[in-house]
Amino acid sequence: MKKLLLICFLIGFTGNILLQAQNLPILPAAHRTEAYLPLLKGKKVGIFANHTATIGKTHLVDSLQKLGINITVAFGPEHGFRGTADAGEKVDNYTDPATGIPVISLYGKKRKPSAEDLKNVDVLLFDIQDVGVRFYTFISSLQEFMEAAFENNKPLLVLDRPNPNGFYVDGPVLDTAYRSFVGMQPVPVVYGMTIGEYALMIAGEKWLTPKANTQYEYYKRAAKTKDTAFHFQVIKCANYTHKSKYELPVKPSPNLPDMSAIYWYASTCFFEGTVLSEGRGTDHPFAIFGHPSLPASLYAFTPSSRDGAKEPKLKNQLSYGWNIHGNSKDVLKKLNNRLHIEFLVDAYRLFPQKDSFFIRPKNGQPLNYFFNKLAGSDALRQQLIAGTSATAIRASWQPQLNEFKKIRKKYLLYQDF
Repeated sequence: MKKLLLICFLIGFTGNILLQAQNLPILPAAHRTEAYLPLLKGKKVGIFANHTATIGKTHLVDSLQKLGINITVAFGPEHGFRGTADAGEKVDNYTDPATGIPVISLYGKKRKPSAEDLKNVDVLLFDIQDVGVRFYTFISSLQEFMEAAFENNKPLLVLDRPNPNGFYVDGPVLDTAYRSFVGMQPVPVVYGMTIGEYALMIAGEKWLTPKANTQYEYYKRAAKTKDTAFHFQVIKCANYTHKSKYELPVKPSPNLPDMSAIYWYASTCFFEGTVLSEGRGTDHPFAIFGHPSLPASLYAFTPSSRDGAKEPKLKNQLSYGWNIHGNSKDVLKKLNNRLHIEFLVDAYRLFPQKDSFFIRPKNGQPLNYFFNKLAGSDALRQQLIAGTSATAIRASWQPQLNEFKKIRKKYLLYQDF
């Protein structure tokens, strides 16, 4: 009887601990300073970050400087180091007025640090909030930053952050013949990995440049010796799993202002490759979309110039379409852990001039359609033209999704969904 009571007590005690753990706040790796400060002390640090790299409400760079870390150079991605530039807007090098640190843009004349850029750096640090969608360009920036680090033999530390769309995997897998900066690797639109897990995958699968792949293999062999300093390391988040529904404390870019946009982005960004507005220049980018030629019985809106979208598509033109904006709980219910291709199917069906639905490149080649770069191949465009149902389109993704999930599983750092 005593043994039975003890077992019951231990089960209850363990259950309470697990329940408490589930209620603990999710902390991005940047908060876990005890895990990475020893690797930065006394070093000259180069940091790739933007406005999302925070500890609480304080920018990581400000926190590190107060802690005595010597940051010699910063690198900025799309939207810039402070996150204020429009999508696609090229950003020049400058000195950050808040810190005095020189900032080298990796979304302007070049996308990868040069050996010259890294000559005054001992350790590289990466910390940017991703949203877990293939065509969100920060994972492309991550890849090229990793390649520069490995090719120049600079130790690299990735501070992980939770993925707000990390609770499912869906969408077409990219054919590498269609590789571009909005899709560099054979992964689905929604890949269900944190940016740290993604970094481990592209290194582990040898998806970097040949020189970077060779150097990474050397690092792995060297890491087996106890006296070897780190060369590549991911610092994990605390209290995060792939079942988590993590709401971002800071908007990751000007046109993803809230969780509604972040959740719908994977499904509606395809409209960037069409003549329809994807909602830039409205109150709810990526949750509002449409065109003047669609039926006037649909939702009416007019894109206008505003911060983050100075020249939006269909600027000042009355358009008709859909408004799917909602609070995060309602959107999650509608999302139901899948990419919603129905929006594209309905929009194409209702659009009167189907020959002009997709933005056509000058040479008319499938490889050059921006829509195809977003989709990862010409298959989705052809399915829409053929009138294929959303159900059949989704079924066509499954064989490649199943293969990707096998790869993904090898690099997960957190409990899966």
